[in-house]
Amino acid sequence: MKHSNIIFFERKFPSANMILINDELPILIDTGFGSDATETEQLIQQAGVSPEDLHLIVNTHYHSDHVGGNYHFQKNYGVSTAAHKWDAELVNSRAAEACSAEWLDQPVEPYEVNRKLADNEEIQTGNRTLTVLHTPGHTLGHISLYDPTEQILIAGDLFHGNDIGWLNMFREGVSSIQRSLESLDRLSNLRIQKAFSGHGPEMENPHASIDLARTRLEKWLGAPEKVSWHACKRIFAFSLMLKDGLAKKDIDDYLLSCGWFNDFARFSFQLQPEEFTRILLDEMIRSEAAIWHDDRLVASAPYDAPDKKWMDKKCKPVNWNAVL
Repeated sequence: MKHSNIIFFERKFPSANMILINDELPILIDTGFGSDATETEQLIQQAGVSPEDLHLIVNTHYHSDHVGGNYHFQKNYGVSTAAHKWDAELVNSRAAEACSAEWLDQPVEPYEVNRKLADNEEIQTGNRTLTVLHTPGHTLGHISLYDPTEQILIAGDLFHGNDIGWLNMFREGVSSIQRSLESLDRLSNLRIQKAFSGHGPEMENPHASIDLARTRLEKWLGAPEKVSWHACKRIFAFSLMLKDGLAKKDIDDYLLSCGWFNDFARFSFQLQPEEFTRILLDEMIRSEAAIWHDDRLVASAPYDAPDKKWMDKKCKPVNWNAVL
């Protein structure tokens, strides 16, 4: 009988972390950003699993840094993908809002969800059983995975070691804070010995991280503008990573072309988008989310910029039918 191993890959932006369950039925949880698909394949091969032997890909949610490698594994190896049923409906129907890709300006190559997951469903890997926990907040279809035997939690982007996933009230609903708090309450009742999130290292004290996330969200209930600042800085920093920085002269035009920027400016801060460009830029510098490199604004967090040719491909859900 094969021994079951959980292998955690802490990855650099723009890819999210991955978890490989190396068992009789190997499962890969999240697949990184699309431009890193070759690296993703190499990582699992080095861990002792051939991509053609993957039994299933499970996505914690449908953002580009978590599902970007799905296309590569489905096209080249026929690997099935599983996700929460709410994500699945949007992805499989090629809805323009799938993956929030259009709104975020984040490319995602086309994929299908073959298995629609529901709360409390079980995923078998051979010697291990993972329980699907619907934990909305960061997205409506966000799931966490829990191994009750070894008390291991895979938390996706609900919370991190010292942070939380940004909240998108425009695509996921104005009650995102309340949903996140309910999801954290649910996880706080679990026995957790180990926990992995979508970004950052393995959590040393999962329950302390849950408490920290809850405290932050409770403060945000009385100061909703902080939710918007948190989201804007993280979305813009990710955009800067994808583009390997933006020239100073191009920043205004780029921001004004983005759905997320226009929505936050108008509805969160009651400003015309043209007024908000300078304010956001100043906050990016003040908070050290970005820095100037000559006349180019670059993200301050470590990242590996995608190849420009890859980024120039038209691969958002509105284009998927033409690609397939």
